[in-house]
Amino acid sequence: MLRTIGVVTPGGDAPGMNAAIRAITRIAHANGFQVLGFERGWDGLLTNNFKRLTPRSVGGIIQLGGTMLHTLRCPNFEKKKGIKKAIKTLAVNKLDGLVVIGGDGSFRGALDLSRGSDTPIIGVPATIDNDVFGTDETIGFDTAVNTAVRAIDQIRDTAISHERIFIVEVMGRKRGFLALDVGITVGAEVILVPENECKITQILQVLRENARKGKKTGIIVAAEGIGDTAALSKEIEKQTGSEVRLSILGYAQRGGSPTARSRLLASLFAEKAVNLLCQEQGNRVVGLRSGLVSSIELQESCETRKSLDPSLLELAEMLAT
Repeated sequence: MLRTIGVVTPGGDAPGMNAAIRAITRIAHANGFQVLGFERGWDGLLTNNFKRLTPRSVGGIIQLGGTMLHTLRCPNFEKKKGIKKAIKTLAVNKLDGLVVIGGDGSFRGALDLSRGSDTPIIGVPATIDNDVFGTDETIGFDTAVNTAVRAIDQIRDTAISHERIFIVEVMGRKRGFLALDVGITVGAEVILVPENECKITQILQVLRENARKGKKTGIIVAAEGIGDTAALSKEIEKQTGSEVRLSILGYAQRGGSPTARSRLLASLFAEKAVNLLCQEQGNRVVGLRSGLVSSIELQESCETRKSLDPSLLELAEMLAT
């Protein structure tokens, strides 16, 4: 009897999700599976809405951002009744496995689903936040970093021309992985992340010290989760007398064609996910750790907070001098 696995992309989109869908589909078919792609995230499991994915139907999508399966928020999935509907969908379609492509929130939903179902579930981490425990890097993170870097490089040209300070807000409501990597790679004078409280007095000290050295411009990279960046820009302008501008990069960071790195991770993670299902292993999250593709328990990934690398924070401070 032909074996069947499902694929779903709940939560926010990330560049490289389509590359992951493509790889999962083709590797699964090569291993004797048929693949059902559930549409619009968890809602597709609640309504049993899916499309059959074949090696040909996923052709031409590796370079596309977003997700061909689409996604939307599904509050009903968070209720017991919704979970029961999703479990019924898994059973009705006689799934031998479900691959969940997403981030921390998606995996918490997958964990809830796994507690009531015998269907093996594999998480493939894809989020620009890079906040999934169990992997050093997520699909889409490299793309988002490069998108932000390109934008800030252009902003710095204007900052230098007008001798201004720019606060550039990048995504990251709860975590600062994106802001930290972007800040280091653009040479930001200040990097603000939700994990580390940075008082206005510390920011002013850095800017004034830079001014003393003759630096009349500056780039401050701030994760959106640090607070009101508009109010911060006004306060810095008031305290320093310099012109301060705020630029919010917004959703552009989530879109666009995935980088080679994001596409490669998508393919590697997909291979590991299908191999785990071939071995009848489930409730795990695949990831990259110390250069090797591996996996950890889904519950461990959901219940463990991934930490920022303190050495990168120290490096950022040294480079800003």
